[in-house]
Amino acid sequence: GVQKGDRVSILAHNSVAYVDLLFGLGKLGAILAPLNWRLTSRELIYIVNDCQPKVLIVGPEFASVYNEMKDSIKVEHLISLEGAFTSVKAYETLIDQASAQESKPLDVLGDDPVCILYTSGTTGRPKGAVLPHRQVVWNSINTVMSWGLNENDISPILTPMFHSGGLFVFLVPLFHVGGKLLLGRTFDPDASLKLIVEEKCSVILGVPTLFQVWMNSAQFANADFSHVRFFISGGAPCPPSLIQAWSEKKGVVMRQGYGLTEVGVNCFSMTDEDALRKVGSVGKPIFHSDMRLVDENGHDVPVGSTGELIIKGDHVCVGYWNNEEATKQSLKDGWFHTGDMARMDEEGYFYIVGRFKDMIISGGENVYAAEVESIFREHAAVADAALIGQPDEKWGEVGVMIVACKPGQTTTVDELIQFCQGRLAKYKIPKRVEFVDDLPYSPYGKVIKSELKKQWLVGSG
Repeated sequence: GVQKGDRVSILAHNSVAYVDLLFGLGKLGAILAPLNWRLTSRELIYIVNDCQPKVLIVGPEFASVYNEMKDSIKVEHLISLEGAFTSVKAYETLIDQASAQESKPLDVLGDDPVCILYTSGTTGRPKGAVLPHRQVVWNSINTVMSWGLNENDISPILTPMFHSGGLFVFLVPLFHVGGKLLLGRTFDPDASLKLIVEEKCSVILGVPTLFQVWMNSAQFANADFSHVRFFISGGAPCPPSLIQAWSEKKGVVMRQGYGLTEVGVNCFSMTDEDALRKVGSVGKPIFHSDMRLVDENGHDVPVGSTGELIIKGDHVCVGYWNNEEATKQSLKDGWFHTGDMARMDEEGYFYIVGRFKDMIISGGENVYAAEVESIFREHAAVADAALIGQPDEKWGEVGVMIVACKPGQTTTVDELIQFCQGRLAKYKIPKRVEFVDDLPYSPYGKVIKSELKKQWLVGSG
């Protein structure tokens, strides 16, 4: 059987099995290591061999993926979920046959791992963030306190449960306070809007691309959101124009969230009034958390200046699985170095400027991709935009902007460059603009820039 410290993986769409596993394995002191079903079998093989689960549970949609993997991985027990396989034990049968007697509680400590979540790997090999019990508990406490959750709240789980957003943004906190959860198997724009309206959901998590897709849905115009307390956009910076569009068209408040798998998915909070007054801000730090903005030498930067966001608290992970080097790089003296650049205004509100590694140095000036991308997204024809750096003999680096237009909309390079003038300093304006039908996204709505660099900086385009 599964013992303390054993890993159990699941490769399946959202289902109640994730909830069973998270809490059941937690009581045993075992570790849930869910697998990202959007990855290829080759990518999954790397993750499975890294975390070495004792048990692998596979859903019916991914039986063929498992068959591609099976000769390259080693697991003691394969379990079939929802009829994925007929020749192995079924998850449902095992649940039915389980003893109703409460198992003897184990000595599980706060620093003991409860979950391993692999990062999306936008810049390289995925890293397995090790989430301890204390992180899950304190993220829940912080979320309930900061967002004011209560037993009357209802939330749909529409994001994948192999990700920290699906597992921890509202799932554990609403269990904590006795709220109601609705599990969406996969995301469907029309069906999910219908669910939100019919079930009178009160708090809803999404990513910017999801909110944009909802606006294009046939259900959007007549959707009644009067029962919604707030929407939260996370995963990637939400364009201010999108926040304003939702406010103007539907009269709802959309709050910009910020969190990382490694430090808990809810790190800031704000009121409805400030969500509109401070558009673009992620709010003020949550309770029970220390945050600093530091320069490259670890010194605090002045108010209004940009620095790397570092975070300390019981809601921070213990490091990366089988990766001591990455752990040492990220965790220093108890502070987790997020790699995100941010600034704080005079009132204490934080603004995420961009990734430290997602910065272009052009002519000695720092150009943060997120800032330039946000300006491009304000253009009426632009659905999304991603900036990458191209080596340049004169300037060191120059910006290349990859643009995806909205359906039925077009624009030109000259029009976009002219649009930037007066909105951006000259050195921040990209030297090259390319158009694509769609940008490549990670499961949580972040553009996979490594793919763009391969396409546009190595002979293509």
